Amino acid sequence: MKKFSILNSLLFFINSVLATALLLSYFLPYISPVGIPYLTIVSLFVPLLVLLNLGFVIYWLIKLHKNTLLSGVVLLLGWFMAPPLIKFSNQELILTDDLKVMSFNVRMFNYYGWNKDSTIEQQIYDFVNNQSPDVLALQEYYQSNTNNIRLPFKYVKTKSKSDKFGLAIYSKFPIINSGSLDFKDSANNCIYIDIVKQKDTIRIYNVHLESLKINPKKENFGEQNSERLLKRLANGFKKQGNQTLQVLSHKNSWTGKEVLCGDFNNTAYSWVYKQLSKDRKDAFIERGIGMGKTFRYLYPMRIDFILSDKSSTVNHFKTFNQVKLSDHYPIMSRMNW
Repeated sequence: MKKFSILNSLLFFINSVLATALLLSYFLPYISPVGIPYLTIVSLFVPLLVLLNLGFVIYWLIKLHKNTLLSGVVLLLGWFMAPPLIKFSNQELILTDDLKVMSFNVRMFNYYGWNKDSTIEQQIYDFVNNQSPDVLALQEYYQSNTNNIRLPFKYVKTKSKSDKFGLAIYSKFPIINSGSLDFKDSANNCIYIDIVKQKDTIRIYNVHLESLKINPKKENFGEQNSERLLKRLANGFKKQGNQTLQVLSHKNSWTGKEVLCGDFNNTAYSWVYKQLSKDRKDAFIERGIGMGKTFRYLYPMRIDFILSDKSSTVNHFKTFNQVKLSDHYPIMSRMNW
């Protein structure tokens, strides 16, 4: 009995640390990474903190112990203060005039052979064509000679005239305007197009914020190089902050119908997400189901998003977590105005 008491005291201490960390994380969206980039690193671990605190709630409930209240209260506060980690409903009302938008970080179509399957590139084309999106936003795009995405209009922006890597947006509808924000000192970028659908002009942003270069198979936060890793993450978050400000500045000049999608390289518990999603609808929150995991990491990380303006109606959202053709899962939403 004594050993049991000591064990529970240790678990309660660990529970207290994790509950406090989760509580403090609710304030991260209000702290710009431009000023305090190291603190932003915690935003990557919020999904894990939620799951661990939920585990403690279940443990103390089984023990019928009052310690259940610790994580229980913190999780309840998070229900009102933070975006949901899990969605349980997926109401679907698909109309014929919906705009179907897909976002997918294709990891350069496996150009560097991360996957030994040499047919990955063609599989991505087949998947996209089978889903038949009206608009397709691709991050980590590679201009391949074998590209056969069956959408008639496109805007591609590579890092330079001689480089084949960058961002792309494909469209079923005519593109009447396009442009690039050209992030400074970065391989990442944000591009946009204006499309005409019937009588509507809709702006589509494809955002790829600064990459953190996290390798799901190699990164280990407990290794001796952890200090170097944390410094790299902090520098990445600082760039994300400046890039977000650039996107927001550009978006202020547009007041029409709009979809902003892409790979934010950060979670919904971050400052960059809060800024970019302000006055916009998150398709996952509106119509998603499950945890919405978009990055193939050790725990659920939703870092790819589709956001639309407040005047839109989001009818459907799906994460294709069975499609393992990249280190990201493709996401798609249907919406109308």
